[in-house]
Amino acid sequence: MENQLTPNSSIILEIRELLENARKNVAQQVNTQLLTTYWNIGRIIVEYEQQNQIRADYGKQTLKELSKELTREFGKGFSVSNIQFMRRFYQSYSIQQTVSVKLSWSHYCELLSISDENKRSFYEKESINSGWSVRELKRQIDSSLYERLLLSDGDANKEKVLSLAQRGIEISQPADIIRDPYVFEFLGVPENKPMLESDLEKALVAQIEKFLLELGRGFMFVGTQQRVTLNNTHYYVDMVFYNKILRAYVLIELKTTKLTPEAAGQLNMYLNYYAAEVNDPDDNPPIGIILCTEKDSIAAEYALGGLSNNIFASRYVLYMPDKEQLIAQVEAVLKNWHEKKDNSHD
Repeated sequence: MENQLTPNSSIILEIRELLENARKNVAQQVNTQLLTTYWNIGRIIVEYEQQNQIRADYGKQTLKELSKELTREFGKGFSVSNIQFMRRFYQSYSIQQTVSVKLSWSHYCELLSISDENKRSFYEKESINSGWSVRELKRQIDSSLYERLLLSDGDANKEKVLSLAQRGIEISQPADIIRDPYVFEFLGVPENKPMLESDLEKALVAQIEKFLLELGRGFMFVGTQQRVTLNNTHYYVDMVFYNKILRAYVLIELKTTKLTPEAAGQLNMYLNYYAAEVNDPDDNPPIGIILCTEKDSIAAEYALGGLSNNIFASRYVLYMPDKEQLIAQVEAVLKNWHEKKDNSHD
């Protein structure tokens, strides 16, 4: 009988893996060389400006002439703006070893548009840790992830700023996965359009990849309307995920209204069920998140306080948050923290 090769034949699989690895290695080498070249172009420009004591206005003219000549000889890729990025690239990463080859030049162009060093460092670390594409990085910057994380527990301080800048998001406890607010602009729903909870759930499932990106690292989707049966009565958890970093189930209840005590009680019941009936021996206690349109801090404290389970309430918005407003909130919280710290030393 004549053997016929199929797409899953061992010989095809072995050669396919070899070629895919070769492509990855070539792409990585090209990326490394490109970053090295652009870094050195930036170094040459900065050193030339310093040696010749070129003023800012003359510097702009120099870059225009340089762009024109390099484009004539080497083609695209040497616009004035791109050369400015190369110059800024060297200035921001003056030690070449601090440049990560895990990121592309396009990643660095997005990062270099951020003037705040701590914020830029956070997005760089998290791009590496989470493997963000350029599009995903841009979306996280546009959605003010850095500011949202700083404000999530309502107690931003300088240590938290430095921790995010130096290490990105560290996930070691349930509170580390919480954001406030969550941003669902990818659903394309108008801000003032009323939604049923079932419609919100369907919309999130239809955009599950983007929802997983917004949830953060380590989340795996388990399913929707997961049944919980108690005393022959069926209840259903809106959305269930598993976080492989925390080794815990994450149960999400969707509310198109403000936070209510009833929602906390219901979710607490689901968490008790999962802890007793669903968890494997090596799983950690399940985590509950109530996503709602509004939450009053005092009401949330009373609704969630005293519960033995990990239950969090976070707002969600259907539009990109006002970046300037979030930055102002962070600055206000940090200022307040500094004042309290200074007063404690008096």
